[in-house]
Amino acid sequence: MNPKPTELPRLTVIGTGYLGATHAVCMAALGYEVLGVDVDEKKIAKLAAGEVPFFEPGLPELLTKALDSGRLRFTTSFEEAGAFGDVHFICVGTPQQPGSDAADLTYVHAAVRALAPHLERRALVVGKSTVPVGTAYVLTDVLQELAPAGTQIELAWNPEFLREGFAVDDTMRPDRLVFGVASDWANERLRAAFAPILELGTPVVRTDLATAELVKVAANSFLATKISYINAMAEVCEAVGADIKDLADSLALDDRIGGKFLRPGLGFGGGCLPKDIRAFAHRAEEIGVGQAVSFLREVDAINRRRRARTVDLVRELLGGQLAGARIAAWGAAFKPNSDDIRDAPALDVARTMHGLGGHVRVFDPAALDNARRAYPELRYGDSALDVARDADVVVLLTEWAEFREVDPAALGEVVRHRRIVDGRHALDAEAWRAAGWEYRALGRN
Repeated sequence: MNPKPTELPRLTVIGTGYLGATHAVCMAALGYEVLGVDVDEKKIAKLAAGEVPFFEPGLPELLTKALDSGRLRFTTSFEEAGAFGDVHFICVGTPQQPGSDAADLTYVHAAVRALAPHLERRALVVGKSTVPVGTAYVLTDVLQELAPAGTQIELAWNPEFLREGFAVDDTMRPDRLVFGVASDWANERLRAAFAPILELGTPVVRTDLATAELVKVAANSFLATKISYINAMAEVCEAVGADIKDLADSLALDDRIGGKFLRPGLGFGGGCLPKDIRAFAHRAEEIGVGQAVSFLREVDAINRRRRARTVDLVRELLGGQLAGARIAAWGAAFKPNSDDIRDAPALDVARTMHGLGGHVRVFDPAALDNARRAYPELRYGDSALDVARDADVVVLLTEWAEFREVDPAALGEVVRHRRIVDGRHALDAEAWRAAGWEYRALGRN
């Protein structure tokens, strides 16, 4: 028997990576009965034992509470998921295809095909993964063809907008919810699946499936464009001797522009923005509107150039030669409050400096284990001061708070030469210069 609209539906979350695990834990914390599902037995065992397999502030504590409450369980059985759930969230990854800009939908199709044969009663399947527009229509046909309940199974799309480091708050107190639905019933089921969040007054945009699929890539493309724009201005500033920080501060005071995502520096990375803008441009070309988003290719190119220019700054500080220099690299994660190293600018710069003969030592507060596994050729240290000992230059690559709080005078006592490249515009340039440091940053004199 289906639950009444006023009752909380039982939820399954298919895929327990970053998105799925966060969604499952947070929804259980909000009072739902939740079953997390994954084909990775080791991942399921860790989560069931109360261990979050990635770094995300606040999530381990919530996981413990959710498990203790009895509202959250994990399984590898899609049969169990089909029998349990009223609303099934698809939260698997859509990485970039090897050798292509296109999104790899292998995991999405595998999840739907594994779940569908076990859907024997009316249920809603909800995609949260970032997919090329048009995917939902294809998956609807697959679901209704393979599910015993046939056309009683509906598909909706509810894109995620998680910021790594703030994912718990973004899940439980989002700035908006987007419901891509094909019927009033699907809309009502989604509203029931987010009832405690809607009670907070969270805005909801009800729309069609195609628009819901576009929202996430459109948002990420806009943010990526804003980041690359200010970094393009940094290139201009370097050419004419202007100061990009003062320029950015001036632009930020215009309320039509605002200051968010207007910080110049090393650029964006991670598992979302780079692959999403590439997949968006690729899909636009497939459907005949590639010219409309062709600017995204240049957005990507500007972003990549900042990495090479950061290496150039280090080389300039070292008198034109990296070979043999001792270099302290502060940061490995693509952003602070994360251990995610996917397409991380920090590690790209560190590897390039290593390849040019630099003796590079890396420290990151959360991402060292991931960095060591992915790049064993680099050397690593135990702290910011440890990797800076006897360094010829320090390079700030990820703007962790603990790097911003380092005392430049104290650091000056352990390095060989007081030289620093601020790849993230995170430091007080005047304070570092006053402490006797040669300070350089992208787009600044």
